[in-house]
Amino acid sequence: MKSLSVAALLGFASCAVVAQEEEKKSFTMDGEFGFILTTGNTETTSIALGINASQELEQWSNVYLLEGLYKEDSDVNADGEEFSRVTEQKFFASAQANYKLTNPDHRLFGFASYEDNRLGAFAYQGTIAAGWNQLVWEDKSSSFDYSVGPGYSFAETQEGESVNGAIIRGAANYVWNISDTAKFTQTFSTEYGSDNVKSRAETALTAQIAGDLSLKVSVKFDHNTDVAEGREKLDTETAATLVYNFF
Repeated sequence: MKSLSVAALLGFASCAVVAQEEEKKSFTMDGEFGFILTTGNTETTSIALGINASQELEQWSNVYLLEGLYKEDSDVNADGEEFSRVTEQKFFASAQANYKLTNPDHRLFGFASYEDNRLGAFAYQGTIAAGWNQLVWEDKSSSFDYSVGPGYSFAETQEGESVNGAIIRGAANYVWNISDTAKFTQTFSTEYGSDNVKSRAETALTAQIAGDLSLKVSVKFDHNTDVAEGREKLDTETAATLVYNFF
């Protein structure tokens, strides 16, 4: 009986350790998908894709982001002929590596991003930056961190004009865990240069539907201060997408 009790205790302890390790995942990844198809008087096809991943290691804290958006509309010309035209087609990717110092909440970061936007104010925009990152707080209910540092941006307008130069980049991320099944996130970044100031922001609410599947409602803002005549400075995107937690 004693040996059975000891074995049961050891088994319980082992399960507890495994459960604790699972809670502290070193790598997490969410996949995001949204699809809209309308037919009838108006025919449109919209597809939104995204991957958001984070990696927490002893010395490093890394974040990766991929986003894609495609929209196609059908219309009728003056001769009554139906034709399709792409109204949105863009791709964005970024990665940030944070090296933890003696105080793990204080880090040095390196950042890189690239955006291809066939119909936006810029055909493409890229950024590299490095500097200081700090995890201001993190508990069960919320977390907040920011980054600031110098960098370099390179871009080309749809008219073929190059816009390159030194920048100062600042970014902040806030997460509020409203409950075990819902969370609010706010991200913001700005890249200040002599020729242009580029800013991005996303406000999102995510609610768990079942298991690893969640529903996300978000609003995204992309703003450039200096664009060619006839181009909009602000692009907005409102979406409801499904999010699946792979890890």
